[in-house]
Amino acid sequence: MTVIHESVWPAAFGPERRGTLPPVDGHTEPKLTPTIADVLSSAVAVLGVPGVENTLGLPEARRVCVILVDGLGLRLLKKRAAYAPFLKSVIDSNRPLDAAFPSTTATSLASFGTGLPPGQHGLAGYDAVDPVKRRTVNQLSGWPDDLIPDEWQPHRTLFERASEVVNVTTVSKSKFEESSLTRAALRGGNFVAAGSLTARAGAALEALKAPASLVYFYWDEIDKAGHRFGSESDKWTYQLEELDSGLKRFIARVPANTLVLLTADHGMVDIPASQRIDFSEFPELLEGIELTAGEPRCVQLHFSQDATAEVRQQTIAAWRERFTKQAVVMERHEVIARGLLGENPDPRVLGRFGDVFVLCHAQIGLYDGRRVAPHAFDVIGQHGSLTAAERLIPLLTLKKP
Repeated sequence: MTVIHESVWPAAFGPERRGTLPPVDGHTEPKLTPTIADVLSSAVAVLGVPGVENTLGLPEARRVCVILVDGLGLRLLKKRAAYAPFLKSVIDSNRPLDAAFPSTTATSLASFGTGLPPGQHGLAGYDAVDPVKRRTVNQLSGWPDDLIPDEWQPHRTLFERASEVVNVTTVSKSKFEESSLTRAALRGGNFVAAGSLTARAGAALEALKAPASLVYFYWDEIDKAGHRFGSESDKWTYQLEELDSGLKRFIARVPANTLVLLTADHGMVDIPASQRIDFSEFPELLEGIELTAGEPRCVQLHFSQDATAEVRQQTIAAWRERFTKQAVVMERHEVIARGLLGENPDPRVLGRFGDVFVLCHAQIGLYDGRRVAPHAFDVIGQHGSLTAAERLIPLLTLKKP
């Protein structure tokens, strides 16, 4: 029987989620769905792509447009719905989804683009460990030249599969066209680069003129405002208002027989400057640790290969003692047992995930000050953990076919 630490699932994380391994009480609960991995897979199933299941029960359509708004968590959307009258008018269509775990862009976009859980596609967080080269790699930018994206994530994407059946177009900013994350998780079809929101909307409308088409439309301004100014800021609200008015104009011009969906990759919580903690200042938390990764809300710790079992347990105990009221500390086997990496995780990618996960549920962020740049401590809006504010995302139907 897999041993699960008794404090592993606090009330702050909502209902307990369990996977296919036997939990503490010896019985297995069903996998909770849907997740972000179901969105694009259901959309391409609607368009007739073989071998993919429409798990969300989406209606038949000749064209599908999926709009992904980076950082638009369900809790934030509901809280600020008064500033978004168009989205408020369709909020009744909402079907709550779970982001991937960790609740961060690289992991969620990989699940979105492949239809796979993190334990299969292997994009383990904002920062992840390359277990072969024993190094920490940022999964959004700065990939080393010798880390080949389509080898790091070799599964065929849903865009690649759909492009054999329909016209597939990604509409996003030019800087993302050749990014390593795009190549790893979102490759396939045509890429149309457009800068302003108006330009992106126009490019998406042009792509939807094709009689059978799939359009992926990425919108990242809300996430940027949240990180820099906080999700409670006026500048975040302004970006929500811009999104809402832009979507209203966009939907008015979408051709008939088109299904338009809106989702997100994660939510966000604001962390006060006083609660952005440099854990490298506490030597007992680093005993036996070779590499750190993840994000401030979901720290991933990798022990050195020669760390003894005694050292490992002492370090884990030190983390649990210091952050007992603020975070949950789980070993990798516990994360797997809870189903957080999905069913049937691939042993070939598990080394990218931490030996230990530190999951914040209080309003704190944890940083390795030895490794991260000083400006990382300036980021206000954070995500990565399992609180509802971070992991719950919307699925809205903006237009029915």
